Amino acid sequence: MTTPQQARPHEPMATLDVDHSDAEYRTWLKEAVRKVQADANRSADTHLLRFPLPEQWGIDLYLKDESTHPTGSLKHRLARSLFLYGLCNGWIRRGRPVIEASSGSTAVSEAYFAKLIGVPFIAVMPRTTSAEKCRLIEFHGGQCHFVDDPRRMYEEAAALAAGTGGHYMDQFTYAERATDWRGNNNIAESIYRQLELERYPEPAWIVATAGTGGTSATIARYVHYMQFNTRICVADPENSCFFEGWTTGDAEVTTDCGSRIEGIGRPRMEPSFVPGAVDRMMKVPDAASVAAVRALERAIGRKAGGSTGTGLWSALKIVAEMVTVGRTGSVVTLLCDHGDRYLDKYYSDAWLADQGLDIEPYAAAVDTLLATGVWPD
Repeated sequence: MTTPQQARPHEPMATLDVDHSDAEYRTWLKEAVRKVQADANRSADTHLLRFPLPEQWGIDLYLKDESTHPTGSLKHRLARSLFLYGLCNGWIRRGRPVIEASSGSTAVSEAYFAKLIGVPFIAVMPRTTSAEKCRLIEFHGGQCHFVDDPRRMYEEAAALAAGTGGHYMDQFTYAERATDWRGNNNIAESIYRQLELERYPEPAWIVATAGTGGTSATIARYVHYMQFNTRICVADPENSCFFEGWTTGDAEVTTDCGSRIEGIGRPRMEPSFVPGAVDRMMKVPDAASVAAVRALERAIGRKAGGSTGTGLWSALKIVAEMVTVGRTGSVVTLLCDHGDRYLDKYYSDAWLADQGLDIEPYAAAVDTLLATGVWPD
């Protein structure tokens, strides 16, 4: 099915003089762009938090706290970029809905920007999306449209756009191109600026997780563009195909079920995931993600979502490798969103039991590392 942004305009006949300009539309467009850019001006940069490690290791571990954005997650940056991209391309129009396929956080942020510029918003999401995310989408004026099979989100969103005359935002295609990876205060540039006065200002590793793949693409491209020696690791949860696609080079690989770690992991290799830009991938068990995010709360007193745990687990494994070989330096990962959105999931022992997840061995592994510097086999 062809979506509005995929349609190619017909070439006008040579004998016609067609003027598609509309003064009323251009006035609305300029005001919409101004409002989205003003949101960025009002938003302070997000914090870089330290995860406590033994001083004698000579290793610093940081979390880029994206939960402090106005909509509470890393996806606020993406949604702002996607709205500017859609507006400046002429895809988003006054009075017509914006539709997105999302597992929650992107939809929350896009609902916020849709309300900001005064257009309707519909989120196409798995029925298993957390109740708190659904509440936040509706709080910002959006509508939730559920599907039972996460693999059907794409076609359902495209069909809704075609049926309503709206715009299918399609974060999974456009995430990697809507953000300026060379700078302009993207997340990578922000991390390096905040590390300037630290003892290891150029991190040995940055660990990201992948939903669209846009964040890892932005960070990796910026690192290569700036000629840093930092390596990029992408942590992938269970029931996601990114790890297999990266290791095999098969862009057509799929999985048959959705990820339990909301916001990351996909059943197909998304167009915005750029495997050639990253240096390493790790497959992380879901129980390990939950154990890591609970360890984070014990360490710094902050709850975070499951995707943060996926990245933190991989970052801690990298720290253990550095300790083993006596390497000093810094490691950065992301605190993607606040754990209050997942109290009925990753912080619920009943949910863990229902999912058959035993986090105790993984919690013990983290405790062993922090106490001894050794990662248990």
